[in-house]
Amino acid sequence: MKHFVAAIAVFGMSASIGAAQEFDLPKQLSWTAYGTGSAGYNQAVAIGAALQDAAGVNLRVLPGKNDVSRTEPLRQGRVQFSATGVGGSFMAQEGAFDFGAENWGPQPIRVLMANNGGAINLAVGVAGDLGIETYADLRGKRVAYIVGAPALNVNTEAYLAYGGLTWDDVTRVDFGGFGASWTGLIEGQVDAAFASTNSGRAYEAAAGPRGLFWPPIDPDNAEGIAAMKSIAPFFLTNKARVGANIDGTDGYQGAGYPYPVLTAMEATEEDLVYNMTKAMVETFPQYDGKAPGIGGWALDKQNMNWVVPYHNGAIRFYTEVGLWNDDAQAHNDGLIARQAALQAAWEALKAEAPEDWDAAWSTARRAALEAGGFDVVF
Repeated sequence: MKHFVAAIAVFGMSASIGAAQEFDLPKQLSWTAYGTGSAGYNQAVAIGAALQDAAGVNLRVLPGKNDVSRTEPLRQGRVQFSATGVGGSFMAQEGAFDFGAENWGPQPIRVLMANNGGAINLAVGVAGDLGIETYADLRGKRVAYIVGAPALNVNTEAYLAYGGLTWDDVTRVDFGGFGASWTGLIEGQVDAAFASTNSGRAYEAAAGPRGLFWPPIDPDNAEGIAAMKSIAPFFLTNKARVGANIDGTDGYQGAGYPYPVLTAMEATEEDLVYNMTKAMVETFPQYDGKAPGIGGWALDKQNMNWVVPYHNGAIRFYTEVGLWNDDAQAHNDGLIARQAALQAAWEALKAEAPEDWDAAWSTARRAALEAGGFDVVF
């Protein structure tokens, strides 16, 4: 795919193989993940090394520049799994933003597990040489916009909304990928960009000539938080303790959501998903601590009631270990029904072949959600 960085990381070719684990995976697995230097990529590196040491499994990680480039190989079956964010999971499910293009549409995405660590935040960092103290201070400043990455852009928009701003109140600077946006911040091309607080790029910025600052989110600012959630309902206020300029401090009061999220397509073989989920749990002691924020993959941090449904293979594993119950199943069934309603609306609209696809899909999508009694987002 043209969106892909040419480099492909292959882990464990020369690593020693440890004792066999109680999971059955092919000797070669492929994931997509965020670009090199991102928290998602760094965690995939550590997980790949643990899989090799435990069971001789080589994990290839294909770094994608944006949500579409991470999801396309998953949709095509070129990779089995994707370590993604809300873009490749929630927004792909919703058929929203870039996934609302006529060649995409709502995707039957399924979750295996997610990093719900709480140790990190996902936030808009600003250059430390600007004297910015709040998100409202970004008015008139240059803010990064990632082409083809609706999750990153919606998240940035949510932080702007917290500060009482919109994209119209700032100077939007377009970049082709996440990494490029942070290079732009370091080199003075832009003043603010979105990332996880433990991203390698954020550490680079903090050590760079401009420095880095994370404006805080006040959990008592009900109006600001309501504005934020009106744009990105998956955000929760959170005090991070891991990240650039955060490590070793009392923490940074901001906001976050599960990241990365390990996903598959609905059609992915159940046994493969079951064993991948089991492997993630059984090798956790081997990869825990090997990348910033990676501890959020722990079994006791999994949320069975997130906004994207779990795969049947993962459900099978969680049932075995006692984490799945009737409430989780009912919630999951509702999410699958939501996906089905969106997919049905998509197919019906395709049959109509409207001239203005984007406008027609936006209307049809919201109508389908309202008719089904589902929350209308975007």
